[in-house]
Amino acid sequence: MKIWFDLTNSPHVHFFRQMIGELQEEGHDVVITSRNAANTTELLDLYGMSYIIMGRSYGKKLRNKIWGNIVRVKDLVKFIKRNKVDVAISQSSFTSAIAGRLAGIPTIYTNDNEHAMGNKISFVCAHLIFIPEFIPVKSVTNLFVNSKKVRQYPGVKEGIYLWKKYSNFVVPQEHSKKKIYYRPEPYFAQYYKGKTNVLDDALVELKNEFEIIILPRDDNQRHHFGDAKFNGIKVCQKPMTLDEIAVDCSLFIGAGGTMSREMAVIGVPTVSIYQDELLDVDRFLISKGLMLHNPELEAQQIREIINNTQVKASDISLLHKGEEAYFQIKNSLLNLI
Repeated sequence: MKIWFDLTNSPHVHFFRQMIGELQEEGHDVVITSRNAANTTELLDLYGMSYIIMGRSYGKKLRNKIWGNIVRVKDLVKFIKRNKVDVAISQSSFTSAIAGRLAGIPTIYTNDNEHAMGNKISFVCAHLIFIPEFIPVKSVTNLFVNSKKVRQYPGVKEGIYLWKKYSNFVVPQEHSKKKIYYRPEPYFAQYYKGKTNVLDDALVELKNEFEIIILPRDDNQRHHFGDAKFNGIKVCQKPMTLDEIAVDCSLFIGAGGTMSREMAVIGVPTVSIYQDELLDVDRFLISKGLMLHNPELEAQQIREIINNTQVKASDISLLHKGEEAYFQIKNSLLNLI
């Protein structure tokens, strides 16, 4: 049997890396497709994972995204048939669910972003749908989506792949110089309609007080932070692993996305400055006290947070739930096979 994973964004690599490795060790034939976008292929290379590039980033304009995804679906259907794929699984890869339905293979589709436009058709096409426990099933179902194919998994998406390694993790307390990691906004995402470059002034003001590391999403953001006013701030030219960041981070600031949630779950002090409407998953983490949200964050507030926040361990309850969710999804996949 051949299992196809479509990894179209950098968080998908972390989400499925453990599962892919286990399935391969268990003797399953696994194939991976990816888009050359948002550090995804760079992460795959970093972890030594074999993949086939199919598609790229289609920019912010809706018409370009629609046309690009139509072309990609067509190519993926050919890929499925040519490679005799038996079953597909993806996290928020809209084209995977559509291509799987058109090619006549069962597809598992997981998503924790209730604002993603692509869900509307992907939920229709997928054989099984997995959403986190705090998203109501009724928000997924409609005339064309039967509730019987919807599964709610416990906890948050990030727990599904963090549980094995971070259950006993404690954030290191001592650093020679306090470090701030910053992940800018996902400006190219279809769902993102917020402001950009909102933290620039604060970063410039703080660059001589703290060691600041920028984790850009693409070359456009690398170019932006390459401006002379940011001299003294490190701009990563290649993706860093979660392990590298977690053991070296005094404060993580994210303008949206999975990386902020990962840091919050494992106990790293985390502030979201997301400029658009918060997702349910972010509200969930904020309600548990694992993450702060301040879209108007300023330099003085950053100083207060980094100097006063108490170090804590990872959230064991969410990691235990993540383990349960991991096997729920993996066993469902094996049952389809």
